[in-house]
Amino acid sequence: MKNCHRWQRILILSLLSFSVFAPIVLVSQRLKTLTSFGGKEFAEDLPSVNYMRDVLRLNSIEQEAAEGLKGPKLVVFNDEDISSVVRRSSYEDRDSDQFRNAQDDSKLLEANETNGNGKDEHQIQQTIIQMNSREKGQFNQEKGRDDQRLQSPFKVVDEKVKQMRDQLITAKAYLSFEPPGSNSRLMKELRARIRELERVVGEVSRDSDLSMSASQKMRSMELSLAKASRVFPDCSAMATKLRAMAYNAEEQVQVVRNQESHLLQLAGRTTPKGFHCLSMRLTAEYFWLRPEERQFPNQQNLNDPDLYHYAVLSDNVLAASVVVNSTISSAKEPEKIVFHVVTDSLNLPAISMWFLLNPPGKATIHVQSIENFDWLSTKYNSTLNEQKSYGPRYSSALNHLRFYLPDIFPALNKIVLFDHDVVVQRDLTEIWSIDMKGKVNGAVETCLESEASFRSIQMFMNFSDPFLARRFNANVCTWAFGMNLFDLHEWRRKNLTMLYRNYLQLGLKRSLWKGGSLPIGWITFYNQTVALEKRWHTLGLGYNSDVPPGDIENAAVIHYDGVMKPWLETGIAKYKGYWSKHLLYDHPYLQQCNIHE
Repeated sequence: MKNCHRWQRILILSLLSFSVFAPIVLVSQRLKTLTSFGGKEFAEDLPSVNYMRDVLRLNSIEQEAAEGLKGPKLVVFNDEDISSVVRRSSYEDRDSDQFRNAQDDSKLLEANETNGNGKDEHQIQQTIIQMNSREKGQFNQEKGRDDQRLQSPFKVVDEKVKQMRDQLITAKAYLSFEPPGSNSRLMKELRARIRELERVVGEVSRDSDLSMSASQKMRSMELSLAKASRVFPDCSAMATKLRAMAYNAEEQVQVVRNQESHLLQLAGRTTPKGFHCLSMRLTAEYFWLRPEERQFPNQQNLNDPDLYHYAVLSDNVLAASVVVNSTISSAKEPEKIVFHVVTDSLNLPAISMWFLLNPPGKATIHVQSIENFDWLSTKYNSTLNEQKSYGPRYSSALNHLRFYLPDIFPALNKIVLFDHDVVVQRDLTEIWSIDMKGKVNGAVETCLESEASFRSIQMFMNFSDPFLARRFNANVCTWAFGMNLFDLHEWRRKNLTMLYRNYLQLGLKRSLWKGGSLPIGWITFYNQTVALEKRWHTLGLGYNSDVPPGDIENAAVIHYDGVMKPWLETGIAKYKGYWSKHLLYDHPYLQQCNIHE
């Protein structure tokens, strides 16, 4: 009996020992197998097992090939490369894609291994290149998806703002259905929701962020609109009201556009405060000079017909300065240039003092005033005075003085006339050799409808008047002022100044054209204009923000025609640099008057 109990105890102890040691043996065998693959990397990430398997296979291929081939040792991957790839893939949170790619790579390597007897190391390198290129492409695609995720919140905010504005429009339409004197709970609720939502829209517009409260208010507005739709189920009445609201909105937009246009026109006729300051300082300095100190050098060149004569009519000190400086800095022979600046008596001291302080190098400068032209006051001044009723921009004596060039420069045969809002970018010597073909005016045409500078004569002339209808073609090609080459000899021979005066007198009695000197210039030089190539004169920098950059860079002269002049705050910012680079902003007077770029 005792022996039986003893054997039972031995059996029980044996079973207990087996149940304890058997799992230990099995686990140790399993751990031994795992450590052969590099246990630490395996514990970090599953794809590293595949990479280690690939490394072992490549190393085995390398060892087999090394017996029969001589050359540099081929390094495919090491543990650090594998770890970095694994970390990058885990950071991008795309383990599943990485795992599939690793399986594909192992298949490629297995194919190379099975055919290793007939392949060389070049094939192994090609396989590795394929693997790397695929990983690079996948990384770029994933980066693009991440960029999309970064941009998507802004799109969501924009869509939510549009939805809120639509809700506001609908709620206001329902409010309009409220009977007079009504003060129902629904109407109070709608008003409260409208105030809340308008406040949210304002906050989002400032902060570009959509809070949780905004979404809650949108849902509250949806519930209020649902209630209103049950109270006011008449869809036709809602459609009529929305059409009326849309019409009113369009009218308001048109009013704002008209105001904007008016303010731009007004700004274009103003002079910045700094320019007034500069004119006053220069005028004060001018009157401190003795009479002999006010004279410019080289005045013997003023009537020399063999030199290149340019003229600008301006009452703006810095605008005239930019025209003169840009012309001379672009010239190959500046010593042959004579610049005639014509202004009024008010601005004569300031402009004269500026060029005395900043002489134009080797070129000759001449500044004169309208009031010095005695013939103008006796023969033509009455006609110019009558033009003042049309506004200062159109009736300015400087604006119409261009039609008296043969009288202003009686000793000259040719002259190039600039507007004071141009910049010269190329040497203009070639323009003096253009064949005028017996005509008076050389100008760039503006008759192509595809261009922003297009001007139709019918836009400015009243061809319903029989006088214009009989004498002029309504489809004639137009041209631009700004840079014009005039043959003064032919002008005098054909007496075009008298023709201009006759048209001007007729235009004072009848409505023949809109205000300005351009329409009357078209009919004065009708059939007397030679078309210049487009490269000579590019227009639109004072109103068109889409002038092709190539046209600007290739143009000999760029023109800021329009109301957005480069010296005004309303000027188009990207075009201001072409103008401002010809000014000396470190000049003491400009610094004192706070004139800067």
